[in-house]
Amino acid sequence: MADAAHRSGFVGIIGRPNVGKSTLLNYYLGEKLSIISPRPQTTRHRILGVLTRKDAQVMFLDTPGLHKPEHTLGRYLLEVTKAVIDEADVLVVMIDARAGLTAEDERVFGQVRDVLRRTRSGTGGPSAGEGPRAALLAINKVDLVKKPKLLPLLERCAKTKLFTACIPVSAQTGVQMDVLLSEIIGQLPEGPEWYEPQQRTDQPEEQRIRETIREQLLLATRQEVPHAIEVFIERLEERPGLTAIYATVLVERPGQKAIVIGRGGEALKRVGQEARRQIERLIGRKVHLELWVKVAEDWRHDERLLRQLGYQR
Repeated sequence: MADAAHRSGFVGIIGRPNVGKSTLLNYYLGEKLSIISPRPQTTRHRILGVLTRKDAQVMFLDTPGLHKPEHTLGRYLLEVTKAVIDEADVLVVMIDARAGLTAEDERVFGQVRDVLRRTRSGTGGPSAGEGPRAALLAINKVDLVKKPKLLPLLERCAKTKLFTACIPVSAQTGVQMDVLLSEIIGQLPEGPEWYEPQQRTDQPEEQRIRETIREQLLLATRQEVPHAIEVFIERLEERPGLTAIYATVLVERPGQKAIVIGRGGEALKRVGQEARRQIERLIGRKVHLELWVKVAEDWRHDERLLRQLGYQR
């Protein structure tokens, strides 16, 4: 009997903000590739995570949440997600079981319906016939919802006839994540390994360091401040037994700067201490971290500065 064919392809993880897309990626890869916080639009880049098994290589693409953009950065985030929708072999659409099916989710479904229609008609994607082969629905956070509420949601989603399968999961606890992965691999095309088995991501180390610092800032701040925060690595210095990191935290208003620094510098000090610990785990070396805070008014609207920060169109 012949061996089963090896499958490989790109899997776009999409949905509105804060439904658990990054948690799903991190669960399958067994490490934190995407930062996580309770704040919407924590993910600002396309994050590749490569899962290599004997039977398949799955290239997950975590994306910013689909939303209505309010500034130049928001438009960039939307373009990143739309590009993944067009180019992925399989889409995993995530919703939050606690919220049910929201108007934002319905808009995501509409985009998925459009791209699948174009793919199947041979009129969409980067070239004719390219684009997602199928869409799967992951109803996340079912560990926090009682079954009587979940069953009507499952029925409502299934009636859309948009998804090859609708699977209740918990990306946090692992409930039915094996079932979802099996469905994903079953929808991938036959293909070779595109990445070496030991490669888990294409993110440069500097970007992962920058995002680790931003994650701690997001967890430490509130109200409008998290959305206005960005981190810029000024320089990395390799010293004997030590990596020295010098980074600037950008905010848009003097009041935000005061919040990030805190009274007597205590808030920024706490962020720096936790970020340093996380970075040491990430890179496996002792770290010296210095942070400064700078006001760059309306940086999210500044195309030149956004390019410097790595947000390329």
